[in-house]
Amino acid sequence: MANVRTSARWGARWRQNVQHRKRASPNRIFIEASTGSSGIQTAPVVAQQAAELVVFQRTPNFSIPARNEPMDPEREQEWKARYHEHRANARNTTAGILYEYNDLKALEHPEKDRHGVFEARWETGGVNFMRSFSDLMLDLDANDTAAKFVRAKIAATVRDPAVAAKLMPHDHPIGTKRICIDSGYYDTFNRPNVRLGDIRDTPIEAITPAGLRTTAEEFPLDCLIFATGFDAMTGALSRIAITGSGGQRLADAWAAGPRTYLGLMVAGFPNLFTITGPGSPSTLANMVVIIEQHVEWIADCIAAMQARGMDVIEAETDAQDAWVQHVNEVAERTLFVRANSWYMGANIPGKPRTFMPYVGGFGTYRKRCEEVAASGYQGFRLSSRQAAAAD
Repeated sequence: MANVRTSARWGARWRQNVQHRKRASPNRIFIEASTGSSGIQTAPVVAQQAAELVVFQRTPNFSIPARNEPMDPEREQEWKARYHEHRANARNTTAGILYEYNDLKALEHPEKDRHGVFEARWETGGVNFMRSFSDLMLDLDANDTAAKFVRAKIAATVRDPAVAAKLMPHDHPIGTKRICIDSGYYDTFNRPNVRLGDIRDTPIEAITPAGLRTTAEEFPLDCLIFATGFDAMTGALSRIAITGSGGQRLADAWAAGPRTYLGLMVAGFPNLFTITGPGSPSTLANMVVIIEQHVEWIADCIAAMQARGMDVIEAETDAQDAWVQHVNEVAERTLFVRANSWYMGANIPGKPRTFMPYVGGFGTYRKRCEEVAASGYQGFRLSSRQAAAAD
């Protein structure tokens, strides 16, 4: 009973605090965003609960409706009955996902027919929109047709033309920053309690005791949500004091940009496996599928080494250099390199600009990894500490 009474006292005190805050000031919540997935998915939910929401937008991104809905029981049963087949097929696709891939090119269709394809994908929702045509990430003119379609949808959804204009991206081809999906993001700006702040026009000067100050205005607030992105693909590793042969730090080895062999290992760092590291499909593929593929490859590699009495593996520098060159060449054929994205490290001051994931496709990448393993791990140097000590 003591715990119950204590919980009741704390519950009553919490309710009193909430009531006091409501009387003292409205629930003002601000989101500082890039705006990427976190900001775009957070804003509609917060807007339903806050008395006032201001979204401080740094750069707008393209977003497609998620169209989340309860699963139809018959569709669920049909999918589960062929689950293993679906998973096997996904491993041979470009993105590790069973999208509706279209081999046709956008400009091969009359505008009316092309619009119909985009409209159908928009109504279905999700990232599948970017598979409307095969050349959206290869041809800027083709990409423009998709970008214009989404901008028109923003204009048709947001009632204030000035706000709609600020929400429309013009600084990058659609999809070259990770495409977002949302549940009512653009319609959120039609709510009377929601305001869009453009910090490119009026930058944030300071976080103050009362709230936040831009070059144009002081904003009192109750809560500030930071949705400003992350140091993708390298940040988690470079912040650890990982040292390789001769005491070299991984952060120093990657000072001019990350270099790996297959996104799995780094020359000079024996026995360090980098799951979904730079140089692998990583964030351009279904993360579950790519993580599974990496873990299975590494487990098989370790088992093969043990069977041969080996306990050290390291990427060879020549193999790493060749792979990095291939990754860069494939990226340069696409529109991805035209965006200041976190794929390029552009959101982190001082981070080298280089396209980090492998854009050649997950299916192609997986086959390459299998070929390397089948060849006895070509491009890797395997050895034994025990044999070396005996010598």
